[in-house]
Parts: sequence; structure tokens; C-alpha cells
Amino acid sequence: QVQLVESGGGLVQTGGSLRLSCAASGRTFSSHAMGWFRQAPGKEREFVGAITWRGGSTTYADSVKGRFTISRDKAKNTGYLQMNSLKPEDTAAYYCAGRDLAKREYDYWGQGTQVTVSS
Repeated sequence: QVQLVESGGGLVQTGGSLRLSCAASGRTFSSHAMGWFRQAPGKEREFVGAITWRGGSTTYADSVKGRFTISRDKAKNTGYLQMNSLKPEDTAAYYCAGRDLAKREYDYWGQGTQVTVSS
């Protein structure tokens, strides 16, 4: 079992930056990928991006490519979502999630953290 705890959300102005953290605990995360998702009120959950824990390969949604960067610190067992050039449409609850690379579905989810971008 993996537990994920997020932090770092808040209120920021358009064009600003925030960094979200996701601390993983429990079983080893080495064979997993960490994904980031977001959900705005009245909208479906949206994939933001993901990183493989061992190799550090990343993938991003087109809507955030070039603005958001996902990284991880294996020593701290923590993943990060660096968000730059934030726009009001980035306002959402952000969630980190863990997926065993042998599976397609994300099994572990954090509690979510709110990001609000004011215009």
C-alpha cells in the first residue's frame, strides 16, 4: 500500500508560479509512476502529466506543456509539480496519484490540494 500526501496549493495571480509536492510513503515506489491530475468544479478530472519513478521519464497534457514541469526526488520519496505562467483556467483541485507500471489504472491517490489563479 502507498500513501500520498500533497501540499503546496494556494492562491496566485495570473502569470505566477506554484510548486506542489506529493510525499509517498508505505511500500517502495520504485516500480511506479506518479501522475498529476486536476478537477475544476463542474468538469471531469483531467490528466496533467506523469513521471516514471525509476527513470524519470515525463509526459504532459498539451494544455500544460511548456508551463508545468514534473520532477521527483527519490531520496525524499517526493514528487513535484512546478507550475509556471499560471492562468485562471488552471484553477482546480490538484491530485497526485500512483500507478504500478504493470497496470494501467492509478491505484493510489492523494487528498488533493486547491490551486486558485486570480485574473
